[in-house]
Amino acid sequence: MTTITAHVTRADQAANPYYYIPFEVPEGTTRIDVTFSYPKAEDCIIDLGAFDPRDTGYPTADGFRGWSGGARDRFFIATDDATPGYIHGEIHPGTWNVILGLYKVPEQGAMIRADIALDATPRALVPQPERSFPVRGGAGWYKGDLHCHTYHSDAKGSPETLHAAARQAGLDFLAIADHNTISQRRYFHPHSSPDLVFVRGMEVTTAVGHANVFGLDEWIDFRMTRPSDAHVLERLVHERGGLLSINHDKPVIPWDYELPAADCQEVWQSTWLDWNWVALERYQNRLASGMKFSAIGGSDYHQPADLRPEGPLVLARPTTVLFLPELSEDAILAAMKSGHGYVTEGPNGPHLEIRAGAVVMGGGVDMLLGLDVTVRGAAGDNVVLIDATGPIAEVEIEGNDWTKRVPLDRPTGFVRAEVIAVASRDRLVGELQAVLKGVQLPDHFKGARISEQPLRRALSNPIYIEAQRC
Repeated sequence: MTTITAHVTRADQAANPYYYIPFEVPEGTTRIDVTFSYPKAEDCIIDLGAFDPRDTGYPTADGFRGWSGGARDRFFIATDDATPGYIHGEIHPGTWNVILGLYKVPEQGAMIRADIALDATPRALVPQPERSFPVRGGAGWYKGDLHCHTYHSDAKGSPETLHAAARQAGLDFLAIADHNTISQRRYFHPHSSPDLVFVRGMEVTTAVGHANVFGLDEWIDFRMTRPSDAHVLERLVHERGGLLSINHDKPVIPWDYELPAADCQEVWQSTWLDWNWVALERYQNRLASGMKFSAIGGSDYHQPADLRPEGPLVLARPTTVLFLPELSEDAILAAMKSGHGYVTEGPNGPHLEIRAGAVVMGGGVDMLLGLDVTVRGAAGDNVVLIDATGPIAEVEIEGNDWTKRVPLDRPTGFVRAEVIAVASRDRLVGELQAVLKGVQLPDHFKGARISEQPLRRALSNPIYIEAQRC
């Protein structure tokens, strides 16, 4: 057993929010156990992780061995198994590091302690699980959640429980984006199936911004310390063929890095009334400036230890719905990138589709004189069409299976659509308030906020007016 103590300060935090505790691992070690302690408090929060000797510093491609953020105070890594959030496999001899994320450090600093035990008992070397490639044939609309968590990061629930929640919600696909780690694939790689396709995900999580990485086997280095590191992140993801999405760009964790060349933006996270109008406004402004990237949604659901019943604050609220030629991870990623889909309030939320002749959401036209709008499941609500200047048309949805040709007068830049609750508003707010009954509500859930905000039920991706974008 080795015990290492240190005093971390705000000066350490300012110099680098990641603090390293090196320790030596000899040849023949098959298991490492680390126990970490510090005076945790509201103003003292320190995250926990590990790197092996292959780490070359940011950005590294190798050496990551796990991250649990503030969710754990101990972990083990062995050749045959590891704590959730950590990567089992070969124990490389040399200098390892316990890495601490100095999220909050009190004015007086904090004493930290790491107890490290090494073991050389013979153990098997267990390989990482192989990825499966399930396909469900048939073109159509498929629904999923692109942002959720298990106990491989900071949720209480197991992958098995999250899997059951996705089946309960009737989803076709699910992206599990645990924070700064990919160890959740120990379960999700072998359990992906034509009934429920699991999309590879990871949430790059820092103190000043979060982003999801989709479609990669490789772990992506999260140790961003400068505003320009957002462009390093984008390069790392795109060099490997993945997609990058900016997450929940709104209070309480907005995106405070430079804006990279992302593929998507999460414009809706959790219930609509959780500041999502801020994220949507930022997306609108970026589109109006000439940027072109897709709108997606995700619940950011942190699976509890038990399976909860369906409701407004569980998995797939909201749901991302994509038109796919088949259900497969490749088709899901392609539709996410192209924008051929929409975001709706839940698995049974309104269907929303806009077309310009044969041109679908995410596509481009030289001229746009009108749109065909189809909405299902929102009778008595309104559909609003929006271009780069703001709302340009609003029409009542006159039935639960409704299609209308809406003429347009030279819209600017793009046109997208929103379903706004009118007839359904009281019911939806009442359902949310019933779930939150007895809970001290954040300010943005309280009366004035709820009454003044349009309640969106579905958001389409844009159709772009290409001639104006040249």
